[in-house]
Amino acid sequence: MSNSLLVSGYARHHQIGSNPLTDLAVPPIVPVRNSNWWIGVKAGRFPAGEKLGPRITAWRTEDIRVLIAKSLEV
Repeated sequence: MSNSLLVSGYARHHQIGSNPLTDLAVPPIVPVRNSNWWIGVKAGRFPAGEKLGPRITAWRTEDIRVLIAKSLEV
């Protein structure tokens, strides 16, 4: 599991998923692009985020850890 994911708190999508504009030396925690992430959230495959502001959505790191653990069970 990545050391860049905090034990508790919130993470924004750019801290979780793939972004072609970010540093490729740091691999994404969940290798999913922004549009596919939102499709997965809507479909229930990924956890729902929490609105922290009018244009800010973040995900609880505990929910992301559960998502990672479920993907490793397969």
